[in-house]
Amino acid sequence: MLKTTTPHLYIRRPSPTTAEFTVTTLPPLTIPLRLLLLTITLLRLSTVLAATVTIYSRFSLLLPPSTSSSSQPSATTLLLQGDIPTLLTHLLTLAHFSAPGLFLSNITAPIPDKILLPFSSLAIYLALFLQLHTTESLLVLRGLGIQTSSGWSPPFGTSGSGETNTRTNWWKWVGRGGALWGWAPKTRFIPTEKIRDVLINEAFRGFEVRYYLIVVVEGEEDVVVVFPKLLPRKKIVEAVWRGVRGCLYEGDRDSVNTMGAGGGNGHQHAGHGHNSHQGQGNGGQQHQSDGKWDS
Repeated sequence: MLKTTTPHLYIRRPSPTTAEFTVTTLPPLTIPLRLLLLTITLLRLSTVLAATVTIYSRFSLLLPPSTSSSSQPSATTLLLQGDIPTLLTHLLTLAHFSAPGLFLSNITAPIPDKILLPFSSLAIYLALFLQLHTTESLLVLRGLGIQTSSGWSPPFGTSGSGETNTRTNWWKWVGRGGALWGWAPKTRFIPTEKIRDVLINEAFRGFEVRYYLIVVVEGEEDVVVVFPKLLPRKKIVEAVWRGVRGCLYEGDRDSVNTMGAGGGNGHQHAGHGHNSHQGQGNGGQQHQSDGKWDS
């Protein structure tokens, strides 16, 4: 069974001045999970194809494809000519008159049009858009700015320990839901000169106090919430906060490298009217994170 874990953190350091923090609910990519994700992807593609052929067969006036090569250009010719609509029509017609296509038409023939069309459309929508896992990331570029990203892609081929494994990079495209079909995650880039501060804010969610990372942007009334969908636990938020400040600002370059040891700088409660935790700010009570990021 495909399992969605609690949000956990992966850290990637391509260079000393660049850090990427990825929070995801995707479990470590073991071989059984990869096979399961591949199977789900194939089932999604099959569902989209079957539903599309069903709708096309029901609502199109179809004639059997001609056996004469001169009357109908081949699929390769249409592709080279760039005639995509005609190419898709040609391929759907071939799929309809194939053995699986005729079988699909026969078993769906008793279904009324008013039922077939919405259910087929719903099947296509779910196959394309159904979200298996959620992944959000924060890219920090010293001297340039930060980029937030919220989408469905899993971490960059990470193992259970969070280390980057280039051999599993291909699998980041598997299980991405709609992103597998080219839908990029929502991103926003904030230049360094626009960043006033990076804070940890706290708010009530029901009867629970939740901590979340925010970026105060100059000239904007609303703050930018990092990881807005997942809202990871306090330990992850503290780890990312220390890493962002360590990479973004000079003089604190070693903080990212020391997070895994459980140490690092404490954060201070600053009085800004919204109960935020701010580092390198006014004095206040200090406490430290234990460096555990998977809770």
